[in-house]
Amino acid sequence: MVIHKGSCHCGSVKFEVKSQSDIKVSKCNCSICKATGFIHLIVDKEAFSLISGEDDITTYTFNTHTAKHTFCKHCGIKSFYTPRSHPKGYSVNLNSLDPETITSVTYYDFNGQDWEKNVDKLKENHP
Repeated sequence: MVIHKGSCHCGSVKFEVKSQSDIKVSKCNCSICKATGFIHLIVDKEAFSLISGEDDITTYTFNTHTAKHTFCKHCGIKSFYTPRSHPKGYSVNLNSLDPETITSVTYYDFNGQDWEKNVDKLKENHP
């Protein structure tokens, strides 16, 4: 396990996430992930630490309002959020992580356009 550091584009929101150096991420084709280019590294709540920027974050919800999509108020980047599939954890955007601590990345596709039919597959890949 290593500590990966990440931030939004402007650096107001900084965080750390504990995970493997060989990480497994998912690409989702739902409307919001497709529009934002979010690539999911899902971790338990205990593996995530917000270092700075709590007051710089705003939240957007839609549909069931279970997922809490958090964005930097200044640059608009969604570096992490609380996903509907794992409401007691976080989904961290691979694109917001510093690459120095990442050895390899395994990608898999998730059909989020049919979320209800496929969420069990997502949970298999991100227990």
